[in-house]
Amino acid sequence: LLIGSFLNVVIARVPEGRSLIHPGSACPGCGAAIAWHDNIPILSFVALRGQCRACATPIPWRYPIVEAVTAALFTGAGLAFGPTLEGVVAAVLLAALVAITVIDLERQIIPDVISLPGIVAGVLANLATGRVPWVESLLGVLVGGGLFLVIILASGGGMGGGDMKLGAMLGAFLGWKVVLLSVFFAVVGGGTLAVVLIASGLRGRKDPIPFGPFLAAGGAAGLFWGGRMVLWYLSGCAAS
Repeated sequence: LLIGSFLNVVIARVPEGRSLIHPGSACPGCGAAIAWHDNIPILSFVALRGQCRACATPIPWRYPIVEAVTAALFTGAGLAFGPTLEGVVAAVLLAALVAITVIDLERQIIPDVISLPGIVAGVLANLATGRVPWVESLLGVLVGGGLFLVIILASGGGMGGGDMKLGAMLGAFLGWKVVLLSVFFAVVGGGTLAVVLIASGLRGRKDPIPFGPFLAAGGAAGLFWGGRMVLWYLSGCAAS
């Protein structure tokens, strides 16, 4: 929950190039500083009834949702990987994906300040843990980023460079096999939603739909289940 609270700061400040440390949290409506007892994840939102104590400006629901989702994902990482270095690495990746998802939904950008260091972090994390061989991690960077580079070139800019860098980051953490599966999940999920939105008239064919959230969701799915699915697929191929 505390990390989720910090991610809300990241989501609000990183796209604007502001410091994550100074100044302290304040109400965007009246500028009043937020006391520590009004900044407790979820509990303060409930106690304040979703409003600023000083001016009653509504607090966006995004804040408790990000906190709760982060806590749920971290719990999943703890159950899947245990109190290990792999669990810490998983939590770092999931935190980055939560921040990227919300920023892309709100602003249609994926900040380089998250994705580019994430590529390096993913390779170094696999060197430290051995969860993914370092060669597969490096190939994952090339495959995850290369897929979207091809799409960008083929579509004449129909997809942003942020998606390419996010794909490379996922490849660094997950390796080339699992990142392919993650991209497949993202394409299926994003394509399905796009068809539904266009068919319902909520979006036009030329209206942009952020792909980062789908890629982030595919990356999270790959983190938890990708390795087993790849092994299952390869074992089936070997048996046939």
